Amino acid sequence: MISASIVLYNTKESQLEAVIRSYAPGPGRRLYLIDNSPRRSSYAERLSDENIEYLFNNANIGYGTAHNIGLRKAVAAGSEYHIVLNPDLVFAPKIIDRLMEYADKHQDVVYMLPKVLYPDGQIQYLCKLLPTPADLIFRRFLPKTRWAVKQNEKYELRQSGYDKIINPPCLSGCFMFLRVETLREHNLLFDEGYFMYCEDFDFMRRLHRYGKTIYYPEVSIVHDHAQESYKNKKMLRLHIRSAVRYFNKFGWLFDRERRQMNRQILSELQRMSS
Repeated sequence: MISASIVLYNTKESQLEAVIRSYAPGPGRRLYLIDNSPRRSSYAERLSDENIEYLFNNANIGYGTAHNIGLRKAVAAGSEYHIVLNPDLVFAPKIIDRLMEYADKHQDVVYMLPKVLYPDGQIQYLCKLLPTPADLIFRRFLPKTRWAVKQNEKYELRQSGYDKIINPPCLSGCFMFLRVETLREHNLLFDEGYFMYCEDFDFMRRLHRYGKTIYYPEVSIVHDHAQESYKNKKMLRLHIRSAVRYFNKFGWLFDRERRQMNRQILSELQRMSS
């Protein structure tokens, strides 16, 4: 059995319909729609598929907290894999079978991310080193300086070419293909202290302690990413608050685990290119 969760917040009906069609719920493929909107989704409530469960929170409880509802349900239901999905995704249903086939053959893999494209076909650079404060500050506020451009290319692991399977310690949370046994065994959930932003960085590095977190470019998805924190001051404040929580938790200048995990992936990429 496989399951997935999508967190809704005033999500457009057309968008939700597209991602549900992509996931293709059915026997053995359960879907949890977890709604943080101020009002119930009339579209979600009209869905009659017995493999879709709609849960209305009657409050915006945050991204990670809402997805934890789906993760707990996946563990309780005995799912083998669970996918955390953004509502702004489109993909072919068959890619899930491809991901499961690879994960079945590689039991040390605990997370997988496909190649992610913008709607115009351009690649999204979502493989990353674990961030330092400088990475996030220069990336957000001084993106075009010479040093920032060079550092950002290193941070996004551009030297990998994004054309091979690699094992970074930090990947995007837009599509998180997870091995449920790892979640169960280590009691792994999103840290509910984050409301929005950086909860995927936090979750990913904890997953990386227990197995491989794989970028798998053999299949691709389309992500209509809006980058709201670049356009909305409220979202920017949330992003900064979450970054402060992240660095308070793991370390600002001194973070041994960050140093070790980053050295490991950079060393692996160097060996692959030599």
